[in-house]
Amino acid sequence: MPHTSTPRRTPPRRQALHAIGALLALGLGATGAAYAQASPWPAKPVRIVVPFAAGGTTDILARAIAPELGKAFGQQFIVDNRGGAGGNIGAELVARSAPDGYTLLMGTVGTHGINRALYKQLPYDPIKDFAPVTLVASVPNVMVMNTEKARSLGINTVQDFIRYAQANPGKLNMASSGNGTSIHLAGELFKSMTGTYMLHMPYRGSAPALLDMVGGNMDVMFDNLPSSMAHIKGGKLKALAVTSAKRSTALPDVPTVEEAGGPALKGFEASSWFGLLAPAGTPADIVQRVQQEVAKALATPAVKERLLSQGAIPGGNTSAEFASLIDREHRKWAQVVKASGAKVD
Repeated sequence: MPHTSTPRRTPPRRQALHAIGALLALGLGATGAAYAQASPWPAKPVRIVVPFAAGGTTDILARAIAPELGKAFGQQFIVDNRGGAGGNIGAELVARSAPDGYTLLMGTVGTHGINRALYKQLPYDPIKDFAPVTLVASVPNVMVMNTEKARSLGINTVQDFIRYAQANPGKLNMASSGNGTSIHLAGELFKSMTGTYMLHMPYRGSAPALLDMVGGNMDVMFDNLPSSMAHIKGGKLKALAVTSAKRSTALPDVPTVEEAGGPALKGFEASSWFGLLAPAGTPADIVQRVQQEVAKALATPAVKERLLSQGAIPGGNTSAEFASLIDREHRKWAQVVKASGAKVD
């Protein structure tokens, strides 16, 4: 009979090594999926990075939805303020975070619409480095002055302001929440359209800038409406105009910049928006779940009324719709930056 050899058995240790190698090979190029499969999400608290100081509109909106997301997912959603460089520090932190669903960014028109055109170099790519989740809210900016200072200078309207600024170049200072923010750029657009000059004073967020506005150390600011609303209602700040195309329902008696400014400001519009983004590569199912729960939270009477009362219009659109908005805003603000001549090194 012919001799039949018995196949050699692979040692158990080598079998184990082969199995591990196969698993590693399958995992290459699927980092986000690997994170998702490690354990059910969320298995620990989730961080929402706010790229500005506490107390500003970006912070207010993050803190409005964080508790609702915590209830929905059974884990804490913690707001982490990382201000500086017009939002770039916080945005870069998220762009470089693991795409595992545990780090989100409350992005803005500044971080994802303006900064690419305004800065010579960004430490992140607003498109490639992020997965858009959903728009949280859009808001008009509001042109405010310290009430006492406006009274002492005889400024009651936008026209009064323009006349004074043109007659006194460099005597007024303009506060903002940082270089490259919508607050900064709204002021730069105003300056370019009216031929006025004001010294720009950037802060690490809206809240510290507002403290100096209320204290009389700053003259004018084009702030996001929600963060200025309490000071306007309290009489500390005087609202001269809103920067949106239409009047805000939260301040119906305050005209738009275009209405109040005359021919020189025809077509002026510089509204802001805020939305959640995740690092690129975050599993699609996590992105979708967060989007759905944010939309639910924004539709609840309590959250909706809270935002509307402060001049914010709730969002909640799909990830694809938010991505399209970001793309449109890139193109729009590139033109505005070019026209205004604003630049940040």
